[in-house]
Amino acid sequence: MFAWGVEIATPRRSYRVMAEKDPQALIVGLAASHGGQLRRFLLGRVRNAADISDLMQEIFLRMLRVPDHEAIRSPEAYLFTVAQHVAQQHALREAAAPPSVEVSRMLSDLYATPESDPVLQTSVDQCLEQLDRALDGLSPKVRATFILQRHYGLSLQQISQRLGISFPMAKKYLAKALLRFRQHLGGLE
Repeated sequence: MFAWGVEIATPRRSYRVMAEKDPQALIVGLAASHGGQLRRFLLGRVRNAADISDLMQEIFLRMLRVPDHEAIRSPEAYLFTVAQHVAQQHALREAAAPPSVEVSRMLSDLYATPESDPVLQTSVDQCLEQLDRALDGLSPKVRATFILQRHYGLSLQQISQRLGISFPMAKKYLAKALLRFRQHLGGLE
């Protein structure tokens, strides 16, 4: 468009130029200009806020996989359409996932015996309460990764297959859980 003889770049025109030159520049531009809006959009559609980063990554990966970026008339609208589809698929996966396991119930079955020492039982109960508090702040996938690895002895490869995540993501989730425990135990001392 021209105003007083000077060309003004409208957002649509600049996105179209970006798409023609470099599709990655288009995605980077969308991420920079609409990242906050997209995060708020997802926040209203996802139960666990810890999953938003993963969903945003999935959205931008799907945008990068589009074969013909020039054909997109409104990149912003397309971005939010992709986001809506990702949020719906995430909700379906979450609904199909088994319910969250109470760690204290699971571990108390292991350690509690009727003839156990009361002092030992109190100590076990305190440890379980601390474990529960540390696990409370974790997302369901991070919690599941920790439990599957520490309690059931599964490898990261088995965990990634069982939870439907990549191997590096399983490794990241386990590191997150261990860091959370280190921080929690440091706060208790």
